Amino acid sequence: MTDDALAARVLARCGQLGARLVLVEACAGGGVCARLTEVPGASAVVERGFVPYSHESKVEQLGVPLALLQAHGSVSAEAAEALALAALERSRADWSVAETGIAGPGGGTPQKPVGLAFIAVARRAGPVTVERHVFTGDRSQVRRAVVERALELLLERLNVES
Repeated sequence: MTDDALAARVLARCGQLGARLVLVEACAGGGVCARLTEVPGASAVVERGFVPYSHESKVEQLGVPLALLQAHGSVSAEAAEALALAALERSRADWSVAETGIAGPGGGTPQKPVGLAFIAVARRAGPVTVERHVFTGDRSQVRRAVVERALELLLERLNVES
């Protein structure tokens, strides 16, 4: 499925449910939002987005505890979940998608290699799903893979829990 077709399916499902989205993109830098807003009518679903790259922006924009980021790192399941939940608190959206990762080419370690990404999907007053992935390829390929999987995971959750 092309990214545009996947984005259209996500928006259609949200439209059926009357659901609004908030996005937090600490790896793809707005790629999920860009894909969704390429589809006409996206403004009925996409409520807002955040692109918090630094620790400071995660704390200032979203209220993620600095201690959590220092303990687990920005690229962690804990950070992805905290970002997803914080976005719901700071929006009128029903669902959030948060992603954080190391797109490369630098920044990786043996414990957190280039390509590592965590994607979280949360529903207001519902459960949070967090997935860990290690995507391969160059920076652009990793970011595209994060966007694709974020949209897929959101659609899976929308289809199951709504």
